[in-house]
Amino acid sequence: MNKPPMQKIPVQLGDSIPDEVYSNVPIINFTPNEFILDFARFSPGMTKAKIHARVILVPATVKALHKTLEMALKAFEERFGQINLTGQEDKVIGFGIGKEDSAE
Repeated sequence: MNKPPMQKIPVQLGDSIPDEVYSNVPIINFTPNEFILDFARFSPGMTKAKIHARVILVPATVKALHKTLEMALKAFEERFGQINLTGQEDKVIGFGIGKEDSAE
């Protein structure tokens, strides 16, 4: 089966782009129709992580993002070396995945 060629979409940053957000606690929730990505920050001494940005995506966009992140990680590691998650193999640190209840 032949795939249609990928279309390149030009991207331009607008003047009203919000400030960059640093996150060390991404949280992912989902419903049957969408993924909710919350980007939070947690520091030692804090009692709660605070969410600083939320992005809501349809499942097809999440799948495309996943593929793009895989390619970016591969290119990063080829250029800068392997990213090690030493001590985090069996722990959920900085990442949360949940399922939101939805009214269908």
